[in-house]
Amino acid sequence: MVRLIALFDQPDDTDAFDAHYRNVHAPIVRRYPGLRDLRLTRPAAVGRRTAPYLVAEMVFDTRAELDAALASEPGIESGRDLRNFAGAGVTLFIADDDDAFDA
Repeated sequence: MVRLIALFDQPDDTDAFDAHYRNVHAPIVRRYPGLRDLRLTRPAAVGRRTAPYLVAEMVFDTRAELDAALASEPGIESGRDLRNFAGAGVTLFIADDDDAFDA
């Protein structure tokens, strides 16, 4: 499995952010071809660290499916939509579970 992980920084207006994510952005993301799951969490910080406001994980079976989703019409639309609500900042990562290591 492969995940696209988005870490959203604390917005100034959390109510507006939440409404936009729920009503506009998430429906766009759910149209990604090959999307297996969309996981949304609000993490808690440990120690003196600051946690992201929201973590979104988009799960795909393969990297090729993730790449195809990002190149699709919903993928392009979701990238453009980030400017509409993620002004505080967002960091994106790709995590390939096949590259995981045993501790």
